[in-house]
Order: sequence, then structure tokens, then C-alpha cells
Amino acid sequence: MFKCKDSRVLDPAGRVGVIGLGLIGGSLLRRLTGIGVAAAGWDTDPGTRAAAAGAGLTVLADVAEVVATSDTVFLAVPLPAVEPVFRDLAAAASPSGPVFSDLTSVKEPVRRLALRHGLSFVGGHPMAGAAESGFGASDAELLAGCAWVLALDEETDLTAWLGVAATVTGLGCRVVPCTSAVHDTAVARISHLPHLFAALLVAGAAQDPLALSLAAGSFRDATRVATTRPELTAAMCAGNAAAIAEELRRVAQQMASVGGLLGDPAGLTEWFAAARAVRQDWPPTATDTWLPAGADLRPRLLALGGAGGAVTRVAEDGVAACRPATSGD
Repeated sequence: MFKCKDSRVLDPAGRVGVIGLGLIGGSLLRRLTGIGVAAAGWDTDPGTRAAAAGAGLTVLADVAEVVATSDTVFLAVPLPAVEPVFRDLAAAASPSGPVFSDLTSVKEPVRRLALRHGLSFVGGHPMAGAAESGFGASDAELLAGCAWVLALDEETDLTAWLGVAATVTGLGCRVVPCTSAVHDTAVARISHLPHLFAALLVAGAAQDPLALSLAAGSFRDATRVATTRPELTAAMCAGNAAAIAEELRRVAQQMASVGGLLGDPAGLTEWFAAARAVRQDWPPTATDTWLPAGADLRPRLLALGGAGGAVTRVAEDGVAACRPATSGD
């Protein structure tokens, strides 16, 4: 872990609100509470609110109370619900009110809504999840150690971004800085396409009872995310349609090339070997670095994220970070 003895760490606590207490929001509120942060939540569902209160979490009366009592508010609702909640947030927030962030898996549509409603906003996406959903599946350890994207777009206030990053790193997570557009392209490749492919594999196997009876480890591992609630997957993919469509075109070209290798054992072996090497080296070994505060911090943060790096701690005079090691490290 990178340390700078003379650095004063920013307060990662403050008062934190969580709106939406499903799998991710509930897990976030559990973790914040567990590490001693003053945190409270709210959900539209009375049963969820009761379950959260029964678990010892602080549950407030409504969105307005969350906004009034928080320095940072995380919005943990499905993409289709973001617009109405943003309207409520905008109505409740004052110019000196909290910074808002979200936990949705697509960033550009949420960014546009935040701009429309004039919110102090830092888009976010923790890279964590589970096959189950709802507060009952939430777990304080679900987010531990995860990569957590915080969007650093041209309109994003850097001070607000650093404040949210301090809270997230205080949870033990790695903050990945990137723009909303870059994020959406990346998750199309590593998250949204796997959901589509899992569904395609299941659909193909469903046409063949023998195939389903023979399915074992490879089928199980490759189709795990097909058990996700369909409405959540559909909203996620529809919200990132352009990036996914472009990625599907790229993959179609690659599949056509691979098809030409099926009669070429040596070429096919080389193709599989390249993929195997990447997968075996994932996640990459990291090396620690320090990015001092200054006028060039924003572009350096974006360069860090683009290189696969992440912020691990936020201090008044800069940020501690890690990045993939190179042969020269």
C-alpha cells in the first residue's frame, strides 16, 4: 500500500445518504454503518424500509430528509427510476446542499439527466454484484475491495469528485477515474456483452434437451449472469445501446476471422493462447504511485484510469494510486 507520511487524509465520512436499498444500495448502507460512518437510507418500498430498519440501519422518512441530512447522497435505483428521483432531489436540494452520485451501470444517460436537473453530481458505478437482488441479498462485504468508477467529465467539479472519492476509498474500494463515455464503452465489453452472450447460450441450449442434460462447468460459468432479473438487464443494455451495438459489430468481425481458423489447428492454438495469457495475468500486478495536487491533477487522473489504474487514498495534497506494473517497474 502506498503511503505518504506528510499527507493529511480527507475526511471519508461526513454524513452519507443512500436512496434505494436493494442489493447494491443496501450493501452500501450496511458497509457505511459497519465502519462507523453516519449514514442513513430510504427506499420507496415500505417492506424494504422495514427490513433495513430491522437490520439496525437508519432509515429516514423520505427523499427530502435524506437530502437535508447528508453531505453526500448515493442514488441506488434502476436506470428507469433515475429521472423521477432526480426530480425529487432537485426539488429538495439547496445550492449548498449535498453532492450526488449514482450506482447505475450506465453513465452517459444519467449524466445527461443530472445536467438537465442542475445537480452537483459525480457519476459512479461500483463493479460488484450478485445473482440475487433486493435488500435481503445485500451484504456489507459485497463492495469490499471492488473497483468503483467515478466519472470525471468536463463539467464535473474536481473538489466534489475528490470528496466522493474520499468516501469511496474509505470503504476500502479502488476509485477508477474516467469519463462517462469511456466507461460505457468499457462496460459494454466486460459486462453488457457477457449478459447478452449468456442469454444466447441459454437460448441455444434450450432448443436441445440433450445439450442441457450434458451441460456442466463451462455452461454454468458462462451463463451465471443469465439468472439476473430480466428487467434489470434489459434496462442496462437499452441504456447503453450505442456502445453495445458498436461492440457487437467488432465481435462479429472477430468471430468471422476465428471461423476461418477452425480448419487450422496451429492458428487456432495461437488464438486461444493469446486469450489464455491475458486471462491468466488478470488482474494485473499493481505498482503504487502518487499524484500531487495541482492544475494538472484532472488530466493525470484520467490518464491513470485510462491506463487501468485507480485511486486508493485521497489526501489534501494529492492522491495515492496504483497502476498496472510494467516490465520497467
